[in-house]
Amino acid sequence: MRNITHFIDGASVAGTSGRFGDIFNPNTGDVQAKVALATSAEVDAAVASAVRAQQLWSLVNPQRRARVMFDFKRLIEANMNELAELLSSEHGKVIADSKGDIQRGLEVIEFACGIPHALKGEYTEGAGPGIDVYSMRQPLGVVAGITPFNFPAMIPMWMFGIAIAVGNTFILKPSEKDPSLPVRLGELMMEAGAPKGVLNVVHGDKVAVDAILDHPDIKAVSFVGSSDIASYVYSRGTAAGKRVQAMGGAKNHGIVMPDADLDQAVKDISGAAFGSAGERCMALPVVVPVGAKTAEAFREKMLAEIDTLKVGLSNDTDAQYGPVVTAAHRKKISDYIQLGKDEGAELVVDGRGFNLQGYEQGFFIGPSLFDQVKPDMRTYQEEIFGPVLQIVRAKSFEEAVALPSKHQYGNGVAIFTRNGRAAREFASQVNVGMVGINVPIPVPVAYHSFGGWKRSAFGDTNQHGMEGVRFYTKVKTITARWPEGLSEDSAFVIPTMR
Repeated sequence: MRNITHFIDGASVAGTSGRFGDIFNPNTGDVQAKVALATSAEVDAAVASAVRAQQLWSLVNPQRRARVMFDFKRLIEANMNELAELLSSEHGKVIADSKGDIQRGLEVIEFACGIPHALKGEYTEGAGPGIDVYSMRQPLGVVAGITPFNFPAMIPMWMFGIAIAVGNTFILKPSEKDPSLPVRLGELMMEAGAPKGVLNVVHGDKVAVDAILDHPDIKAVSFVGSSDIASYVYSRGTAAGKRVQAMGGAKNHGIVMPDADLDQAVKDISGAAFGSAGERCMALPVVVPVGAKTAEAFREKMLAEIDTLKVGLSNDTDAQYGPVVTAAHRKKISDYIQLGKDEGAELVVDGRGFNLQGYEQGFFIGPSLFDQVKPDMRTYQEEIFGPVLQIVRAKSFEEAVALPSKHQYGNGVAIFTRNGRAAREFASQVNVGMVGINVPIPVPVAYHSFGGWKRSAFGDTNQHGMEGVRFYTKVKTITARWPEGLSEDSAFVIPTMR
């Protein structure tokens, strides 16, 4: 059986803990590989490698670091098919979705290729008599990322692309559920010209996470995962003196106004709710039709749309989505469906009985649809993270805006309307971090930034774009004077520019 090792100091390193995690083939349910789970000593070894590498990497000028990013981009594109197949084989998402996962990460790498411009500081000539003031952005040192199973390419590249480009070195702790692709990213980064130790990949569970959060040489940690773990990472990391950004869970809403293009909205919401088997923090699992007529029409059209969906193998080019990542996760989704039924919501479509002929042991679950969901239900309040769409009916625009605004999560939200004034008012009023107007999954482009509000994000800095540059750098400000001779008087008061 294949063993997945750590990638430390530019080489494959076997684990010494004696502890391993199972890597499943979600299509069949079989264990296809084992991944080594790190000890704190192995995290220490990765950090030591990163410390050594950072001393020289930070001295490489930004243009040359950008050239490494250009070459890394070229290698990712050249190996796209191999990488997508590897991703799908462990995650279960269909190949086209895996390529989208990789491409969205690659867009941040493209942004990182322009890092010389992003690192330019500020300059003021003549701030005082013969005095100039300027600032520069410098790397923090060794930084780390802890990433989830649902985007094993995109989210690591969101983090390490900018972190490495600005001059840091990076420790990546990917999900132990689908760890092979992150190792390949480390190998390709070296092939692109990054020195050994610039990107290290360490697999593990809470032992590795705590070692990262406590390590004195790691200056910043970026995390994406559930809100409870995000809160833990933020609290423990900041208590250890680190800069931390921790992105948590979500319960994204789609508001459907009476004037919306309903056919388009149904197709958009179907893809956003059921694509990647709903295993996205930016999925759209709640739809809020405004008015009874809109709700009835939406329900009828969504039922027809669900009938056209094909759930299949991850390598089936005709499938809209594949299996979920593990049997345990499938059970969690099934338990939520039962809970919704027990709470009194109307289970219009039940996906629990879905089986793919010949692959009955695979981790498949069909699309489910609930209607008459109420805001006090647990299934509405909590993140299901599966192919389950809930209809929460609203009588008015104001009631529809209040639902996502009052929810504990505030990651993303969308409104479907032809009315520009309603869209503008909605975008201004809604208490959510990312808003889509006739866009079901409003993940910003790479040169903007990604980040939610409330329990969807802990910390005050978003991911990628200039927010990412600011997170992974520190500002140094210099005040300079070049006098022709020594002043006769010493200054015993604070200097001013008068």
